[in-house]
Amino acid sequence: MTNRVARVAGTAETGRLVPPAGPQRVLAGAQLANSVGDGAYYVTSALYFTHVVGLAPARVGLGLTVAWAVGSVVGVPLGRLADRRGPRGTAVLLALATGAAVASFLVVRGFVPFVLAACAYASAQSGLAAARQALLAGLIPAGQRTGLLAHLQSTLNAGLAVGAGLGGLALHAGTRAAYLGVFALDAVSFLVCAAVLLRLPSVTPAPASREAVARERGVLRDRPYVAVTFLNTVLLLRMPLLSLGIPLWITERTAAPAWLVSALFVLNTGAVMVFQVRMARGITGLATATRAIRRSGLVMLASCAVFALSSGVSPWTAAGILVAGAVLQVVAEMLQSAGSWQLGFDLAPADRMGEYQGFFGTGVTVARTMGPLVLTALLVSWGTAGWLLLGGLMLAASYAMGPATRWAAGRRVCDSASAVVTQPAPVC
Repeated sequence: MTNRVARVAGTAETGRLVPPAGPQRVLAGAQLANSVGDGAYYVTSALYFTHVVGLAPARVGLGLTVAWAVGSVVGVPLGRLADRRGPRGTAVLLALATGAAVASFLVVRGFVPFVLAACAYASAQSGLAAARQALLAGLIPAGQRTGLLAHLQSTLNAGLAVGAGLGGLALHAGTRAAYLGVFALDAVSFLVCAAVLLRLPSVTPAPASREAVARERGVLRDRPYVAVTFLNTVLLLRMPLLSLGIPLWITERTAAPAWLVSALFVLNTGAVMVFQVRMARGITGLATATRAIRRSGLVMLASCAVFALSSGVSPWTAAGILVAGAVLQVVAEMLQSAGSWQLGFDLAPADRMGEYQGFFGTGVTVARTMGPLVLTALLVSWGTAGWLLLGGLMLAASYAMGPATRWAAGRRVCDSASAVVTQPAPVC
């Protein structure tokens, strides 16, 4: 009876538009604070580095690729630091470090300083994401985490939308001062984020004993969790699909108007803001999470098939087909997001949440780094066949997630047993 009441309470909280008072609402406030600055940064950074700093576009792309590659590697040890030193203090320090890295862009005047500043920014961002996930795990009961992450995703999109509007004003002004103002805003937003995080209760770290440290495997040696992370990375190819794949498809292979790119972005952002919390309702464990991911694979295959139909038809027919494909795509996105959040937490050891979340988060970086190459080859070069191949790939990854999750869950049970029973050791 108690479990049933807890599930009902968790569902009620998931359906609310605003997280309940306490740590959940404070975490949402921290998310909102820095997402506004990030939204302004994302829409202006490329033009700032090329038009104001004077770097060639190819060098900007190379520098950012190097930076995010470094960030994906550094995220794991920074997550481990959060586990051992406490996630709240680590998150606050990394928020301050991110703000300082953004501020350093204000004085960058060459390629090498740009790469160094970008590496600092990407590393601090990756570590901050891992530390915040560890902090969330330490403060929020397991049954409420996916619901809260849905709230945080909606908050993130709202903040990005506001920030993008502010960045648009800077783009309209087109002056050096306007661009510098955006970067200053982003730096200050991370200072505000750090101040908000300080309002949270501290989570006491659990230092491992010498025996536990000797027995502990690094996350890269946890093959089941690595497999789950790899499959999730394949599913995350949907991220560059919205920002790069679909815009290129619209402009290169369809007769639809170019302004539809912006309209589909607004559609996606608005849908996540309104419906992500509802889509996370009912995802409370591994079984429901894997079912949601399987459904996302089916919907994503349908979305890819619909997008493929938009080539070779009249402009307004193409526009209607593209809107239908975008609706299916955002449904798949929300299902996949909610399911993956549950898996990322439930399959990680409780005392190493930061390290594991740091590794799980590298999927985003890898998808954003490799996605442009994959999607450009599939969609622009192969056309309809490329869309169908992409949809089939995501469907296969979504169905493979079930066996991979059962493997990881079984390994977690074995690890728990071996920590208690040493002679004889369990057979896993």
